[in-house]
Amino acid sequence: MICVFFAPLPPPLSFQQVIRAAKSDSRLANNNLPPDIQKLRCRTCYEAIRFSPKIEAMGKLLVERMRFYGPYIALHLRFEKDVLAFSGCTHGLSKAEAEELRIIRENTAYWKVKDIDARQQRSKGYCPLTPKEVGIFLRALGYPQKTPIYIASGEIYGGDSHMAELRSRFPMLMSKEKLVSVEKLEPFNGHATQLAALDYIVSVESDIFIPTYSGNMARAVEGHRRFLGHRKTISPDRKSLVHLFDKMERGILKEGPKLSNRVIEIHKKLQGSPRRRRGPVSGTKGMDRFRSEESFYENPLPDCLCRRETTNLNAALVVR
Repeated sequence: MICVFFAPLPPPLSFQQVIRAAKSDSRLANNNLPPDIQKLRCRTCYEAIRFSPKIEAMGKLLVERMRFYGPYIALHLRFEKDVLAFSGCTHGLSKAEAEELRIIRENTAYWKVKDIDARQQRSKGYCPLTPKEVGIFLRALGYPQKTPIYIASGEIYGGDSHMAELRSRFPMLMSKEKLVSVEKLEPFNGHATQLAALDYIVSVESDIFIPTYSGNMARAVEGHRRFLGHRKTISPDRKSLVHLFDKMERGILKEGPKLSNRVIEIHKKLQGSPRRRRGPVSGTKGMDRFRSEESFYENPLPDCLCRRETTNLNAALVVR
């Protein structure tokens, strides 16, 4: 086994208790960097950086309480007001709700795109799945009604009115608020990043992680799970699913074996199995080229690996 080891931090850093690196992740290249730099990234992300003791303790407690119900799915459900307003997605919403989101988008100065065609967004797979669509998706994949599901999310837009269809298919929907008392959760309330950290821990430790929309947390959780041994992460093909959901709404397709077979076939290779990180899209240049690369934090392979020396031409790669 060939591994890389690093020297201790230089004296100026080793004496510091806190180091802040603000908004640095999006400015770093994903590929074509010296191997030692990439491996340092792995050590930093997955070994050196830790949550505070109180966050780790609460995260562990939440995981233990989810495990009490058996193997569980962590569902990163991005059906939140700010996500819907930013993306311009209104499918399944009332006219009043869609108008509220339009006003939010219009009044948020740093969101540059104001006029968005919601149908076009959805048809291209740019919208988060609705709770109803998630329920249909999970049943099509074959998960039984009694499957415990942890909702890793902020406040769901529309609350119970939009969660009803998902809950009717999967009654065992859990959250931080349901797993621990108000008193235990109180120190974290009012601190959005700390609450998100709790969801992160429960998601990383879950038996299956399913993000309904791309984003920093979803990418980070998927990458962390890859590093820990390619734990199962199902990434919904939203564009293909929307095509199937639209057929259902037109009465052409119904829930059942035909839908299930199609959904399972589409997602055979979208479950976190080992693969090399995708490079930039051919023909793109400048910032477009950089943005088309798969994020290191979504798939830290092959950089976060040791290579076994073997005579086999297909040398085995194992996660560190």
